[in-house]
Amino acid sequence: MTTSVNQTIEITSLGFSRRPQNPVLEAFPKRMVWEDREYTFVEIGMHFLIKKGQELIRLFDVSDGQNDYRLKCDSSNHWTLVSMRAAA
Repeated sequence: MTTSVNQTIEITSLGFSRRPQNPVLEAFPKRMVWEDREYTFVEIGMHFLIKKGQELIRLFDVSDGQNDYRLKCDSSNHWTLVSMRAAA
């Protein structure tokens, strides 16, 4: 069951990767602080890029091994925890 959260979070660590055939490094969240607790992600799932008018929004599906999270980053680098659910 997915729980809607929609709360501001702080990303305290980023990782970087390069896709095959793409020379550009892409950043992804590795650690977040939410409600005074730190979560470290062990799996990075899908990454979506959405254009909303003139704004670009990035969505990340990540997991800490116990729960799955959907994170949103807007074009001003403001991070939001959109939702969470127990990992299968």
